This record gives sequence, C-alpha cells and structure tokens, in this order.
Amino acid sequence: MTHDNTPIVAAADGSALRNPVGPAAWCWYVDDDCWAANGWRSGTNNVAELTAILELLRATRHIDRPLTIQSDSRYAINCASVWTVGWKKKGWKTADKKPVKNVEIIREIDGELAGRTVTFEWIKGHAGHPRQEAADAGARQFAEALDAGHSPDSGPGWTRHPIAPAQLAPARLAPITSAPPGPIEPASATQMNLFG
Repeated sequence: MTHDNTPIVAAADGSALRNPVGPAAWCWYVDDDCWAANGWRSGTNNVAELTAILELLRATRHIDRPLTIQSDSRYAINCASVWTVGWKKKGWKTADKKPVKNVEIIREIDGELAGRTVTFEWIKGHAGHPRQEAADAGARQFAEALDAGHSPDSGPGWTRHPIAPAQLAPARLAPITSAPPGPIEPASATQMNLFG
C-alpha cells in the first residue's frame, strides 16, 4: 500500500467590515463541498486572515498529507512562516522589543504547524483565482450576513476522507481564545448557502 503524498490545496481568507470595529469573518475553501466559515460581530481583518489559516490547520490536522495554504495576505503568511522564528527567539517580541500583535493566534498556528509539511502560497487577491475568490466570498458573505442580522452558513467543514473525529458528530465551531466574544452558531440546512 502506498502513502498518498498528494498535497491538499486550500485557500484561506478573512474579511472585516469597517475594519476594525465591524463584523469580521474567515473562510477556508477546498471546493464547494469542503469549506468552512465563521466570524464575530467585531474584529480586525488581520485576526480574520490569521484565523482562516488556523482553522484550516485544525480541520486538517488528522490527515497525514502535505498541505498547501493559498492566501492573499502577505501579513498572515509572514506571521505563520517567516517572522515566527525570530519572534520566538526574542520571547515573542518584535525587533523593537514590542509585543507581537495577535500573538495568541500566531502561537496557536505555530503549534499546529509543528511536525507537519505545510507550504504557503501567496495569491493576488481579486485577480480571478477561483479557490481564493471562493474563500474571499465566503468570508465576506459571512461578515455581511452578520452585519445584516442574518444567520450565515458555516459550511460543511472537512468532508474528505478521512473525516476528522470531531466531525463525525455535529459540533459547534469553537472560537479561538483571542477572538472577540460571541461565536456564531453554524447555520442550519435552511439558511443561506454561500456556494450551492
């Protein structure tokens, strides 16, 4: 039996309306049958971008295959893959000895990356890349639904084999510790579908 070493490729994106005081949301997207989104009533775009990466890493942690994360946020990619080494050496401080912003999320991403093969690929936003456009639309539509008082669609989650143990039974999407309060309940089948 051979090991499948084909990379999983997914886009991750965030959206914040009226950044930093409006609704914020994230979305990771593989295809129309495998994606997830969630958000908060108030948050920043950078937190949403980082959370999209974190939630994608969480959703795929049980799969022993390489992962390629496509993002249009150079900030999020650099936080996850370039700057972390130096920040850790400096006790999670920047070069000018200030605390790293969004450090709780970045540390969680760093923990999820440990022992995994993950590649980050920058994709120019709003340039017609189908997967990235879908992730952008998912995050934006979730934030807009929150803003309008509608119940957003959280997506089906990870639907590929193997299914994550946590997804074998219905579960709520958990907020990360540094996210603003008020996680959003996943949508029911009768609520709006972003990609169907």
